[in-house]
Amino acid sequence: MGSGAEGRPLVGGRAEGRALVLKEPLSFWGGVDPATGTIIDVHHPQRGAVVAGRILVIPGGRGSSSSSSVLAEAVRVGSAPAAILVREPDAILVIGALVARELYGRTCPVVALDAAAHAQIAEGERLLVGADGRISRPGRPDAPRSGGRT
Repeated sequence: MGSGAEGRPLVGGRAEGRALVLKEPLSFWGGVDPATGTIIDVHHPQRGAVVAGRILVIPGGRGSSSSSSVLAEAVRVGSAPAAILVREPDAILVIGALVARELYGRTCPVVALDAAAHAQIAEGERLLVGADGRISRPGRPDAPRSGGRT
């Protein structure tokens, strides 16, 4: 991915945060506590990790259509990811983010990345998500200087 990647914005918006890279898909319904943003799915390998304020990097969503309401509630209370980067687009996540934007005026961008760009994101690295779907890495030697797209 170098200093950045072009993603496809499914729900536009800007975000900044540290990457939380999940190895398996995640269902927000029964998988994330909307009050805290903690992964509570007992079968998820990263149970106990906190998605709140992170750039959540996941292969895709999993499970119930109720995940959209849990994501919207997490956005409302401030425990949602800053953004979600997916390898496989997920309509349920998109609906949750769109509902939160419409009802609460808060945005959780959702961006689809190709498999190569998705695989190059490292746990904990700082990412900027641009409204155009561009993902950049501030502070890296090969990152764009001021005036570059974010």
